[in-house]
Amino acid sequence: MSRISGKVALITGASSGIGLSCARRFAAEGANLVLWARRKDRLERAAAELQKAHHVQVRIASVDVRDRAAVNRAAEALAGEGVIPDILLNNAGLAAGLAKLHEGDPDDWDRMIDTNLKGLLNVSRAILPLMVKRGTGHVVNIGSTAGHQVYQSGNVYNATKYGVKALTEGMNLDVSGTRIRVSSVDPGHVRTEFAQVRFHGDTARATKLYEGFRPLSPDDVADAVAYVVNLPEHVNILDLVILPPARPAGPRFDRGPR
Repeated sequence: MSRISGKVALITGASSGIGLSCARRFAAEGANLVLWARRKDRLERAAAELQKAHHVQVRIASVDVRDRAAVNRAAEALAGEGVIPDILLNNAGLAAGLAKLHEGDPDDWDRMIDTNLKGLLNVSRAILPLMVKRGTGHVVNIGSTAGHQVYQSGNVYNATKYGVKALTEGMNLDVSGTRIRVSSVDPGHVRTEFAQVRFHGDTARATKLYEGFRPLSPDDVADAVAYVVNLPEHVNILDLVILPPARPAGPRFDRGPR
């Protein structure tokens, strides 16, 4: 049974990776979609695919979550059409660089902070009031195991994901007494464009990151997100951590056949 059939799900960073996998999973379960990302051409292809396969409504908009004015315009356009998301999936996020703090690039820092933290804040600030006014809704933030356990040279990225964890908990307190839920799904290593972005297009370095073990796939994370949003309204998963077996917990990391 799908509890999200007929509901509206807004997904940020929906043009690839986890966001696109979640869009496909939600559409397969009958949810109508609002897809935001920077790359409109990819959004157009995704919309055509999902409408044809699942006969759901798909709205798209080219939105950079770092641009607060653009986020507000897109949210106001939705509200003007009478569309209030039942589910907000704050998925847009990235890592940039991998260096010791005293050797890091401040431009990389700004990119991560502006996307992972301020982007999530911009979208939540624009959409959450609509949910509060209506009285129902579910916000799901895509966090990371990096928000639970730091790793070497991940300093600023770790800080942003610890921030996402804190914001998830804080948002839960802020909507206490309403029927709104706030959840976090925190994956470990997932094979997406993430490493390519982190290493500024260095394909060889990105490929090496996943050698010797089987990482999670975007579909694995979409399965976890689907579980969270399909629970009854009186049930909220505050934080769900999903790991590949090669990284069972903490700093330990096993590379070998799986």
